[in-house]
Amino acid sequence: MLKNMFCLLLFFITLLGSAQQCPTISYPVDGETDIPVDATLTWQEVTGINGYLVSLGTTPGGTDLLNRAATGIINSYKPPVGFPDNTRIYMSLGIINSNAQPVACGSIVFTTVDVTTSPSCTILVGPDDNAADVTIVTDIIWAYSPTATSYNVSIGTSEGGTDLLNDVNVGNVLSYNPPVNLPRDLRIYVTIRPENENGVATPCNEESFFTGPVDDPCEEVDPITGEIISSRPVIEFPTLFIKCENSGPKTVSPQGQADGYRWYKIDGTSETLLSQNRNFQITEAGNFVLESYNYITKSGIQLECASFNNFNVVTSEPAIIESVDIRELTVGKQVIVNVIGNGEYEYTLDDENGIYQDENIFVDIADGPHTIYVRDKNGCGIVSRLIERGIKRDDFPNFFTPNGDGVNDFWQFVLPPEITSIPEVLLGDIYIFDRYGNFLLQLDPASRGWNGNFLGKPLPSSDYWFKATAATQKNLVGHFTLKR
Repeated sequence: MLKNMFCLLLFFITLLGSAQQCPTISYPVDGETDIPVDATLTWQEVTGINGYLVSLGTTPGGTDLLNRAATGIINSYKPPVGFPDNTRIYMSLGIINSNAQPVACGSIVFTTVDVTTSPSCTILVGPDDNAADVTIVTDIIWAYSPTATSYNVSIGTSEGGTDLLNDVNVGNVLSYNPPVNLPRDLRIYVTIRPENENGVATPCNEESFFTGPVDDPCEEVDPITGEIISSRPVIEFPTLFIKCENSGPKTVSPQGQADGYRWYKIDGTSETLLSQNRNFQITEAGNFVLESYNYITKSGIQLECASFNNFNVVTSEPAIIESVDIRELTVGKQVIVNVIGNGEYEYTLDDENGIYQDENIFVDIADGPHTIYVRDKNGCGIVSRLIERGIKRDDFPNFFTPNGDGVNDFWQFVLPPEITSIPEVLLGDIYIFDRYGNFLLQLDPASRGWNGNFLGKPLPSSDYWFKATAATQKNLVGHFTLKR
């Protein structure tokens, strides 16, 4: 009997150990509408499994769009040619558990947006634009154009030519395999125009590649020395710039000479022309390209020979000292500086021009006031914070005149200008006594202050005493005058 119970317990332990938790689909939400046709489906990551299975259909449980496709251990899926627009999509998700067995999990339904505009142009991804020595049996491959449902392809052996393929709609695919070999040792010109029910993208740039050695009009071989002579500009330009936030535009210039310049902002696969001046004003972060070009004339035709410099712009800013933690140690104190900000920071103590360190922790710090300096490594500024300043007699007024004229009507602790908050210097409330030592009131240092009354009645002109405790636990006692 005990043996059977033990075997049964071992069975359940093994079963629980091999069980896998099903993921939750995080995007889209079940029943959600107006989902973009180029949306990425995501779900909760699950560890200890061999992968995920995704099915997509236009009917409940259907797989007409995708039939149990394995995504590996990547917890997302984006259809290569997008979803059909204005369509109810049924998604089913499963996992392949650690025993390589498929397990069905959750399912949702969502509706895609109704596309009402024609798609944008795409680009060649294989062969690359201006590639050389391309095989004559190559496929033509392009990038997905969101909202496109088919693509029109033209291929020719001259600029604008269509002698190899004349604007043929090849369907909702991202590649085309020409039925015959491409001509050898020629430049091949390709134009791809995405299309949907709303129209065709136009105009789209023509791209080209070589099926032989590169035919570059911008390079010539010296017949005597054999040296390659390039007509492209030689430009030196940094690959990274730092722009301080809340600062004005930053002007940059290329080192070298060219006949013309173009500055582009790069966003994914699209580029925006920003300027055609030699000098460029950086106003934002991002990825950019400087195109510098010289003009040459070949066979009576003026051509451009261009060089390209890619560069990035990142932003930085002075730190904000959020808090300072001070801890008593056996020897000295430990100070931890907590900062926030979009920058890289370094720290020093008491000397703004001193030696800075990457760590935000200082140890073996002696008692007394100290100044912490935090410097942005990218040159966007230095901020400071005074710590353990304590309280001084000058922080409390010598007199006040509670006569209702709006001037000195209240007596209160005055926060020093170099301190940002009362708790940094003052601990708890302020206690006020009369000249004979009788306790009168307990004053909150964050309040408006004492108006000179006791139990609702004005007290006479006289000297009064106060006691306050600094954040360093040291007491300060002083007196002031009430004048009427």
